[in-house]
Amino acid sequence: MRQVSVNISNSQFAGFWIRATALLVDLLIILIPSFMIHSIFLGIIYSSTMLNQELVSMLDATLSVAICWIYFATLQSSSWQATVGKKTLGIKVVDKNGGRISFGTATVRYFGKSLSGIIFCIGYMMAGWTKKKQGLHDMIASTYVVKETR
Repeated sequence: MRQVSVNISNSQFAGFWIRATALLVDLLIILIPSFMIHSIFLGIIYSSTMLNQELVSMLDATLSVAICWIYFATLQSSSWQATVGKKTLGIKVVDKNGGRISFGTATVRYFGKSLSGIIFCIGYMMAGWTKKKQGLHDMIASTYVVKETR
């Protein structure tokens, strides 16, 4: 499948609310496998007195982060250029040239979201008031979220 780039200067950028809605859809999708894994780890903790509970909890948290990272980075760097939530709402992630982002760029963008959230979510809110609707994590990764042209 041939990759088509979009012209950034003519793009309609996706603002805060549509992106927040897409994130809610994605979180609902991720919730199911995360809950299942978390339940397994809780079962291990409560059924075993031999295991270090802090270690099991740390493994649980690490696995939850890994699930989210793989979900977001894999889908956003795929031919879809979007997670299920973004695809459902007709938006996608592009690079500074309007093309598909790499898995590495999607990884930088994903972990950049931690910084966007840790500063009272101001990094996310920036998508509502910057000219090209970029959140802090988009600026860090040099990405844009645009509405798909049909």
